[in-house]
Amino acid sequence: MRKVILSMQVSLDGFFEGLNQDLSWHMVDDELHRHFNEQLAAMGAFLDGRVTYELMADFWPTADSDPDTNPSMAEFARIWRDMPKIVYSRTLSTTGWNTTVVPEVVVDEVQALKAQPGGDLALGGANLADTFRRHGLIDEYWLYIHPVLVGQGNPLFKSSDSVAQLQLLETRSFGNGVTLLRYAA
Repeated sequence: MRKVILSMQVSLDGFFEGLNQDLSWHMVDDELHRHFNEQLAAMGAFLDGRVTYELMADFWPTADSDPDTNPSMAEFARIWRDMPKIVYSRTLSTTGWNTTVVPEVVVDEVQALKAQPGGDLALGGANLADTFRRHGLIDEYWLYIHPVLVGQGNPLFKSSDSVAQLQLLETRSFGNGVTLLRYAA
């Protein structure tokens, strides 16, 4: 069975974005981008919320056509375009690039998607991740901790009434100080 994997970048103080959707503190260098490409190219689909999808769709479809784009970014542009994408949104009406829009998270539908053959499913977007977490649909957490204190912004994890005990599967440090913490739910 395929796994749903939440793969997110987060500040040391727990934010996935700073104020006004600021991501300038993300320390994605070539080493980290090559790692992302390797991990994400093996996925079977991207599962995103509308905001994450629109952010990605504003840049990645044509990023590899810019002659100044480095090879790792150009490779990810091709991965993103070609990968099947499911966007959970009640308001999005037009999409492109191998994308299906689903109006809401239905547990049985996600379970059926996980039961299909193919690569794992990469979950993106904090609001969507919160919904998946509340429904017990996340199998692994891949948290890329950036050595920065953002101070304020949007936290990755919302308040919850339950405790979720996770099992550490892997840690990995990158040359830029980012650390991957990989957990099983």
